Amino acid sequence: MESTTMEMVHRYIGLVLIVLIVGMFGGRLSRMLRIPDVALYLLIGVLVGPILHWVELSPQSLADQLIIIVGAALILFDGGRAIQFSVLKKVWFTLSMLSIPGVLITAAVTAGAAYYLLDLPLPVAFLLAAIIASTDPATLIPVFRQVPIDEKVKQTVESESAFNDATGSIVTFTALGVVTGGEFAVGSALWQFVKMAVGGLLIGLVFGWLATAMISKRRGGFLRDYASIVVIVVALGAYLVGDLIGVSGFMATFTAGLMLGNHQKLGWPTDEERLQGVGHFFDGITLILRMMIFILLGSQVDFAALAEYWWQGLLIVAVFMLIARPLTVFLCAGPDRMAKWTLKELLFMCWVRETGVIPAALVALIAGMDIPGYRAIASVTFMAILITIVVQAGTTGIVARKLGVALDFSANHGKH
Repeated sequence: MESTTMEMVHRYIGLVLIVLIVGMFGGRLSRMLRIPDVALYLLIGVLVGPILHWVELSPQSLADQLIIIVGAALILFDGGRAIQFSVLKKVWFTLSMLSIPGVLITAAVTAGAAYYLLDLPLPVAFLLAAIIASTDPATLIPVFRQVPIDEKVKQTVESESAFNDATGSIVTFTALGVVTGGEFAVGSALWQFVKMAVGGLLIGLVFGWLATAMISKRRGGFLRDYASIVVIVVALGAYLVGDLIGVSGFMATFTAGLMLGNHQKLGWPTDEERLQGVGHFFDGITLILRMMIFILLGSQVDFAALAEYWWQGLLIVAVFMLIARPLTVFLCAGPDRMAKWTLKELLFMCWVRETGVIPAALVALIAGMDIPGYRAIASVTFMAILITIVVQAGTTGIVARKLGVALDFSANHGKH
C-alpha cells in the first residue's frame, strides 16, 4: 500500500515538474512572439499530452478538478481586485445585459446550429450550447494582463466573464435536468438564478470586508503580517461557502476581490503597503496556476472524439464565434447610451469571448451521467476551447491594435 502511495506521489511531482518546466519555456516564447501565454500553454499541453504522452491526468480526477477550481477562483479574485467602481458605474447596463440575456442569446443561436448539424434532440443541443455559452474569466483576465487595452472595455469584458457564471450555470443545470427526465419550470429557473447571483454577491461582500478588516492598520487588523495568506483564505473561502450553500462560488470570490480592490471608495481601512505585497504574491501564484490549468487542459484533448465530429464542430464553433457572439454584443451593448460604445469597441468585444476552464469542468462533471450525445458534447466543447483560446486569445493584441483599443503594448508587455 505504501509503495503504491509513493508511486502516486512521485507521479504527481513529476507531472508538476514537467508542467512548470515546459510552462516556463512556453511563457518565454509567448513574450518573444508577443502573444498571450494561455494560447501557447494550451498548445504545449496538446504536445506533452496526447502527442508525447508525458502528461496524463484524467479530467474526472480529483487532482485535475482541484487545480481547475482553485486556479479559477484565485485568478477570478485577482481579476476582481483590478476592477474599479468608477468604470462599472458607466457600463452597468451593458454588463447586466451581457451577463443575463446575453448568455441566453448565445446559447439559443448555438443550440440551433448544434440541433441541425449534429442531429441531437433539442434539449441535448441546448445543453451543449449552455455549457459553452458563458465567457471564461480564467482565460480573459490573464490575456488582458498581457495585452493592455482601454480600461472601460477591459473591465466590462472581465466583469462579464465573472458575472455570467451564475447565468451559465443555471442554464446548464436547467438543460441537464430536462435531458435527464425532469421538467422545465420558468419560475424555478428564475428563482435559482436570483438565489445564485444575489447569494454570491452577498457572500463576496462579507468576505471582502473580512479581508480588509483583518489586514487593516487599525486595531482589528491583527493578521496584517499575513496579508497574502489572508487574501488566499478569503478568496477560496468565499468560493467554498458559496458553493456549499448552493450559490455562485465564482461570483462570491470575484465580488470579494472587487470589494478589496475598491476598499478606499467603500471607506474600509486597509494597509496599502500590504496590498502591494499581495499584488506581487498573486502575480507569481496566478502565473503558476495559469500554466497548470491550460497545459493540463490541452493534455486532455481527445483527438478520437474530435475526429468523429470535426466538421460539425468547426461549423458550430464558427456560428458560436462569428454569429452568436456579435449578435449578443450588438443587442446587449449597442443600446447602452451611457457607456457610449464606439463601433470599434463593440467589434473588439465581439472577438474576445474565449471558452476555457468552466466548460471543461462542466463536461467532466457530466461525464459519468450517461447523457445521450455526450461524445458530441465533449468533442464540440473541447473544439470550442481550442479554437477560441488559440485563435481569439492568440490574436487579441493584433485585433486590439487594429481597432485602436490597445494601449502602448511594448511599454506594458514586459511588466507581466
